[in-house]
Amino acid sequence: MTPMEMLLSRASTDHLAEPAPSAAQLSEILAAAMRAPDHGKLRPWRYVVIEGDARPLMAERIVASMQRMDAEVPEAKITKRRQRFSTMPMILALGMHLQPDHKIPLWEQEMAVAAAAMNALNALHATGFGGVWVSGDVVDDPVLAAEIGLPVPHKLAGFLFVGTPSGKPASPRRPDPADFTAYWTGTPVTFVADKD
Repeated sequence: MTPMEMLLSRASTDHLAEPAPSAAQLSEILAAAMRAPDHGKLRPWRYVVIEGDARPLMAERIVASMQRMDAEVPEAKITKRRQRFSTMPMILALGMHLQPDHKIPLWEQEMAVAAAAMNALNALHATGFGGVWVSGDVVDDPVLAAEIGLPVPHKLAGFLFVGTPSGKPASPRRPDPADFTAYWTGTPVTFVADKD
């Protein structure tokens, strides 16, 4: 498979089984993640690895956060999140180590974390693993972030569920890049994707 074929074949999946990456494999995957653009060399990404017996502990912290964020959260949603966080082979909490008073705007710091997360997903795929980036309202909970080790002003950008894809990988239909691309020639552009 060529590098482009590899990139074009990547798809998120939460149908994951053991094994998760070894410590050495994870180190290489995160080294690739940290090749992301990083204006100011702030290195705002932080990765918290959650595996083994720590997974059900994290699941309970997630449930508590869900209830803090929404007192009327449906029981079915709680059950689903508890199960997913308890059983994924590996979870990476995506931390944003933010510097609000720095000359580099916060949005650029956050985008660097997002770019690194995408690099991690590509690196997982390139090494035969799979993953999916999940978020939800819990990423806005400063209590949960602090429990993980990200006190204010730092935040969560979500979680990567990581493991070995089980079953036949999905091949979702991807949109045509032409629908999202326009060439500027001096007047405002329009996009096919934005037409009714």
